[in-house]
Amino acid sequence: MTSSAVVVGSGPNGLAAAVALADAGVRVTLLESAESVGGGLRSGDFLVDGVTHDICSAAHPMLQASPFFHRYRDRLSGLGLSFASPDYDMVHVLDDARSATLFSDLDQMHRGIPDRGDAERWRSGCERLAANADAVAGDFLRPVFGVPSSPRSFAEFGLKAALPASWTWRRYSSDEARALFAGIAAHAFTPLSWPGSSAPGFLIAVVGHRYGWPVAVGGSQSIADAMLRLFLSLGGEFVPGTLVESYEEIQDADVVMLDTSVEAARKILGPRLPSRVERAWSRFRRGPGVAKVDYVIDGDVPWISEPARSAGTVHLGGRAEEVAAAESECWKGRLPDSPFTLVGQQYLADPSRSYVGGGRRLNPLWSYSHVPAGWGGDEKACFELVTSQIERYAPGFRDTIVEFKASPPSRVEEYNPNNIGGDISGGANDLVQLIKRPRVSSDPYFTGVPGVFLCSSSTAPGAGVHFMCGANAARGALKHLHLA
Repeated sequence: MTSSAVVVGSGPNGLAAAVALADAGVRVTLLESAESVGGGLRSGDFLVDGVTHDICSAAHPMLQASPFFHRYRDRLSGLGLSFASPDYDMVHVLDDARSATLFSDLDQMHRGIPDRGDAERWRSGCERLAANADAVAGDFLRPVFGVPSSPRSFAEFGLKAALPASWTWRRYSSDEARALFAGIAAHAFTPLSWPGSSAPGFLIAVVGHRYGWPVAVGGSQSIADAMLRLFLSLGGEFVPGTLVESYEEIQDADVVMLDTSVEAARKILGPRLPSRVERAWSRFRRGPGVAKVDYVIDGDVPWISEPARSAGTVHLGGRAEEVAAAESECWKGRLPDSPFTLVGQQYLADPSRSYVGGGRRLNPLWSYSHVPAGWGGDEKACFELVTSQIERYAPGFRDTIVEFKASPPSRVEEYNPNNIGGDISGGANDLVQLIKRPRVSSDPYFTGVPGVFLCSSSTAPGAGVHFMCGANAARGALKHLHLA
């Protein structure tokens, strides 16, 4: 008799779990509360017809190194998924005179970091690990309790990743190199003086030097759509517009996969959750949030930094010390005077996202600033916060704005209930919680309720479009079904 599974939530990890189970012969039903698939992978032209915006995820370096993606890459490509890369992967703007550029090609880093000694230190520090990026990613995109496939690379990366980011950037003498690393490390939303704060940024850097920072052609929604087509081709069933609030609604399945927040999973499972798991989950902590603005602009952003005009991603935060101070303020619940801000110019790599007509070229611009969890600014305050940061490094930017949509943390959570308080990382990314995500266990995905597994970014290895939370959880579910 064929085993059955229900997957609740169609974000990247829910999709991965659904595909992995269906590919193993399980009869899978994928439930989604929204009317479309994708979660953080959604895109749309919600401001101006013909201008496509990514709602959450934008560039995808981690996806390219994912063991799950490697397994299904050819099939997804055959289903229409493709990627494009900008001229420059990322530029960090320090001030009106200085910037640093990240190139995927390590031999080009002398063009991105003016100090030749620092450029060489950057290259030598990443070269061997970038050459083994797939092994590094494979070992770190899983629970921490496991035997590494490449012990040498695992040890080399682990020693560097365990350091505070503020220690790592001290090996560089120039502000440009220091700021470049600090901006990448800031993707973790943690104080950069803490142990382990180098880990997420260093992993992104290493993988980026292997695969770059590409975008999905047509928008990140293209990834979700290709995954859905793959899932349906394997015999799966997708049911949108279905909100699951209690276990009774899904208990008839042999296994249940919850691509939800820890908080939602606690509510769904209720008194069935063992007390030891309930206690551990009750201590699960949220990280800072984001204030996001989507713009339609006429033409391009008038960056002072010439390289920024060709970069898929732009980091705004000044020197490394300024980035660190802003991240620390957010962690303490205080809004920084100058919050770390990311800007996505995906249309530079993928012109299909723009509208050209009537003598105008209307482009989508993606941006968010790091803010304290649950920051209470309204839409006007959100717009001013993010826009003023961009204007600081691109005078005249306001004059290019045709339309915009401002999303303070409350709206970020409203759009995706997993983003509690505007936290798009699935929970705090400090070293302790990275180890016990969401609890210390040899199988952190198992909820303690027979046949029920948590597979969201609140589990190991954490946030990012890499599919591995879902893939790892599905492996446990298949073992439960005696199919692995």
